[in-house]
Amino acid sequence: MINSFQDFQKVSKVEMTDYMQAMGELNKSWQAIATEMTDYSKHSFADGVAAFQKLATAKSVPEALEIQTTYTKSAYEGYMQQMTKIGAMYQNLAKDAFKPFERVVQGSR
Repeated sequence: MINSFQDFQKVSKVEMTDYMQAMGELNKSWQAIATEMTDYSKHSFADGVAAFQKLATAKSVPEALEIQTTYTKSAYEGYMQQMTKIGAMYQNLAKDAFKPFERVVQGSR
């Protein structure tokens, strides 16, 4: 219980420190997600260009279909892996976002 103004200041300072720390962690999480998506986009684009170059040099229709099938399968698998990874990152971000509230609720008991 808060009995004086000094107690109020101490509680406010602790809560503000927790809040600022949480915001710093959230910022790091957003940056990590953005970096991950940027890296994936660059890699995906490079793979697409490489597949197109192979496709342009194909000597027969079956060879072209094989190149296209291989690229499509690889692109799909890579996309699914990336979305699973990004989903986990968002899940961690949500958990981190609620940590300050958990401390406040636990502290009020």
